[in-house]
Amino acid sequence: MSDTPDSVVRTYIQTHRAAFLADLADWLRIPSVSADPDHDADVRRSADWLAAKLKETGFPVTEIWDTPGAPAVFAEWPSEDPDAPTVLVYGHHDVQPAAPEDGWHTDPFEPVVRDGRMYARGAADDKGQVFFHTLGVRAHLAATGRTTPAVHLKLLVEGEEESGSPHFRALAEERAGRLAADVVIVSDTGMWSADTPTVCTGMRGLADCEIELYGPDQDIHSGSFGGAVPNPATVAARLVAALHDEHERVTVPGFYDGVAELTEAERALIAELPFDEEEWLRTAMSHGTLGEAGFSTLERVWARPTAEVNGIGGGYQGPGGKTIIPSSAQLKLSFRLVAGQDPDRIERSVRDWAEARIPAGIRHRISFGAATRPCLTPLDHPALQSVVRAMGRAFGQKIRFTREGGSGPAADLQDVLGAPVLFLGISVPSDGWHAPNEKVELDLLLKGAETTAHLWSELAGPAPESAGPAPESAGPGPELAGRGPEPADPAPELAAPGPGTGPAR
Repeated sequence: MSDTPDSVVRTYIQTHRAAFLADLADWLRIPSVSADPDHDADVRRSADWLAAKLKETGFPVTEIWDTPGAPAVFAEWPSEDPDAPTVLVYGHHDVQPAAPEDGWHTDPFEPVVRDGRMYARGAADDKGQVFFHTLGVRAHLAATGRTTPAVHLKLLVEGEEESGSPHFRALAEERAGRLAADVVIVSDTGMWSADTPTVCTGMRGLADCEIELYGPDQDIHSGSFGGAVPNPATVAARLVAALHDEHERVTVPGFYDGVAELTEAERALIAELPFDEEEWLRTAMSHGTLGEAGFSTLERVWARPTAEVNGIGGGYQGPGGKTIIPSSAQLKLSFRLVAGQDPDRIERSVRDWAEARIPAGIRHRISFGAATRPCLTPLDHPALQSVVRAMGRAFGQKIRFTREGGSGPAADLQDVLGAPVLFLGISVPSDGWHAPNEKVELDLLLKGAETTAHLWSELAGPAPESAGPAPESAGPGPELAGRGPEPADPAPELAAPGPGTGPAR
């Protein structure tokens, strides 16, 4: 094998594979379940473990950032080139709850390697995908002969993502100076499949609300009063029925204002993916597709805004009949948002739409949870093309594009830092995030490390001739502006929790 940078990276990663996996297994043994107060000490132990390992990797700055909830880990490795761009990598070290009785074949916190896969809670979501950055940066240095990365490299690994990131935005705002970056890399996503490597270019936002409707002060006789006083259950049903038109478009006035429409090139790239709708329906445990007219299934779940009824209740639900007018009814609605939509504006529009349909005599309360903004990276953004080239070098094939239908805290970093967000994940759908027997494919995990080993050079300068194939849609874009590392600031007390974000949900 010739002694090229790519071959040096691959050899380094294979040489250090066993030690890397042993370290990852140690970290996975820590049950850092942020949703369970009984595991608070474990979440802190997980943060301490990671900070120590990042210091061992070579990061000269590693810090534990406390929040009113679980601690985050920050690390920084400045480049010797003062004009190098600054890159912030985001991930999380907390995990979902897991217990053998949930259906695990082995202890969820005792990693097991079988058939080229590592089984453990957090193997893919998200400890494995955070940890491949440690091997990747060391391979990057080995291949380039550098003593510091080609970019000013920062990591922020939060401890509450699986609990909805309730303190994340406040943390990002409080530490914005330390987190300042030219680009954010999120390693908490996946690929289409092992055979079809992809880069995610965006996630939808989320706004959710609860509508409480109150009629009579108690359940009353439908024969004595029916037809003469408003029925809150009927009002709830009418609101649900009015939410979509016959083409499954949301009827809330102004809902589609500003929506970033798919271009023909983007639709063609989505259509390239080997999508099997029958298999997708089996995964969805559903028996037919339905959605906004004029769009494919993938376009609907990735690039179109939606409104869903998450719950509807009110009145008698027991066996037999009970002829009443119920005293109350409730609705739970959620709205997935795409680039160009503003959650605050959507909240006002939904509130106005609902209140215009609630008749006199029905008291009501409409409440919204913390919103998550959508984020989208243009296909021709130069930093995205750097990710694509780096993945192409690691995987040796064309890299395609996906989006995520869910939502996550990445948009908060985009808002607070004013930096584009890019997604670099190697997990595949069969990894079973949040499910029993979560696993990660070891070959793909090492491909993630290989990708990051190339990525820092790709972001720092022109792509070398040996770079892997770029997507056919790649176009020119402005160069990344170099932003040197910010000086360390004192660790101030965190302000009261700001508006939280939802997990990738």
